[in-house]
Amino acid sequence: MPMLQDPSVKYQRFAPINLPQRTWPSKVLDKTPRWLSTDLRDGNQSLPDPMSVEEKKEYFHRLIDIGFKEIEVAFPAASQPDFDFTRYAIEHAPADVSIQVLSPCREELIARTVESLRGAKRATIHIYLATSACFREVVFGMTKEEALAKAVKCTELVRKLTKDDPSQQGTDWDFEFSPETFSDTDLDYAIEVCEAVTNAWNPSVEKPIILNLPATVEMATPNVYADQIEYFSTHVANRDKICISLHPHNDRGCAVAAAELGQMAGADRIEGCLFGNGERTGNVDLVTLALNLYTQGVSPKLDFSDINSVVQIVEKCNKIPVHQRAPYGGSLVVCAFSGSHQDAIKKGFNLYSKEAAAGKKPVWKLPYLPLDPEDIGRTYEAIIRVNSQSGKGGSAWVILRNLELDLPRGLQVAFSKVVQDKAEVKGQELTNNELCDLFKQEYYIDYEDEETNYPFKLVDYSISTPEKGLKQVDAELEVDGKVVKISGKGNGQLSAFNEAIRTHLNSDIEVKHYHEHSLGLDSKSRAATYIEVTLNGGKVSRWGVGIHADVSQASFLSLISILNGLKGNGEI
Repeated sequence: MPMLQDPSVKYQRFAPINLPQRTWPSKVLDKTPRWLSTDLRDGNQSLPDPMSVEEKKEYFHRLIDIGFKEIEVAFPAASQPDFDFTRYAIEHAPADVSIQVLSPCREELIARTVESLRGAKRATIHIYLATSACFREVVFGMTKEEALAKAVKCTELVRKLTKDDPSQQGTDWDFEFSPETFSDTDLDYAIEVCEAVTNAWNPSVEKPIILNLPATVEMATPNVYADQIEYFSTHVANRDKICISLHPHNDRGCAVAAAELGQMAGADRIEGCLFGNGERTGNVDLVTLALNLYTQGVSPKLDFSDINSVVQIVEKCNKIPVHQRAPYGGSLVVCAFSGSHQDAIKKGFNLYSKEAAAGKKPVWKLPYLPLDPEDIGRTYEAIIRVNSQSGKGGSAWVILRNLELDLPRGLQVAFSKVVQDKAEVKGQELTNNELCDLFKQEYYIDYEDEETNYPFKLVDYSISTPEKGLKQVDAELEVDGKVVKISGKGNGQLSAFNEAIRTHLNSDIEVKHYHEHSLGLDSKSRAATYIEVTLNGGKVSRWGVGIHADVSQASFLSLISILNGLKGNGEI
């Protein structure tokens, strides 16, 4: 069946909220919410292949290591394994971590749920009841009055079995109520039910009730959800005794935005999963929310400094891969393949490094990188990756990071053409090792501690000053296995060595550009030199690279590098 030409005959636009004095658009996120991970409950129940007990244990301990203080672990009345895992969580949770469990508003299930938490240091009972007309009438066949009465009755039962029970006084009890499908519930009715539940629980300012306002199904744009939250927050009674929690689902792909705007509208707490696992399109992604705060200068009080290991745990236990482009955690999100992106990133890092080296504390403002990859355990080597779409900046970045060679712009341009040809032949990106090997091969890099088998080799040389202002270089070269002697004079060592080569080859080689820099800061540091020459009347241009502890010899090796390149191309 084709899509409808007029979808309005089947689908109805969500009505906006009448909130002309809304304040949330002018708010900013400047504090950390209470976080609740529901990976082990909501996330797990959405998996085609639910976690094993051992996987849930491993995931549970990782959540604690990350810093979660509230973790929803199970639906203990649903099965014995869930009940048993709740007991495990209670026995192994630190004293400052609250174990939360879920139950529908059914008396027989609530009693079993409370029993699963007996002896816990900190625990939260979470019950829910559908309040939207669609779910209340179609699924459960209840009137508004019946639903409200049931919510109050179940709340009173939880209270009786927990904080009012003398045998349960060793546990620090919290209570959470969710008007399920809040996003599709008449707001005034949702407030009426929640106020009745609040009165039944009798919270205090010091120990507020948690009222969770879930976008069980994401029904509208995030601004509408924010309006719903602000309306609820400003109209509900006893607001100072209430913790408003959000549980956004991602049906429209806007859960992160909905959660952020919902906080601006008055919410105190967020429920979600790492990397957004959950029913249908998932729960809100807590990693994205936390690191969004971090990039705005607000500590999320969650530790993602080793995000790769978090990804590994999530993928292992959920058996669902984290998308390569998932914010922050995706394997490609800090990678740039585009040449213009790579060049901008390289320049940004250069400026940032200079400011840091000068003793400043530079603000992080780098092109295309809202977060310093090192802060989440990513290496700079992973930032720029090279394929046929990459430009000179990408290749230069990899060479700088791996070989410490800061290539001059002209050499960057020349080498990028070599890289592009290689990448097109390969049909995929080049690894860092492949790129470095290609550079060494293209420019016949002759490290003093490596054996090479190049056509031209520098065997020995001497430098003298036959007269004031003049240098003479006498050198021995190995050319195709045979030693030849060359000699030349010039106003400097490099020009003298170049003259010796010109004379020997009867060539018009002219040095066009020369650059040098040191490699390393210790006593074993070496010099890197880069030379561009022209020949055949300037029609041919070639770069060379030389590396040696002695800067003069490094420059000589640059010219030898050029000779090897010209020989390899059949130009000499």
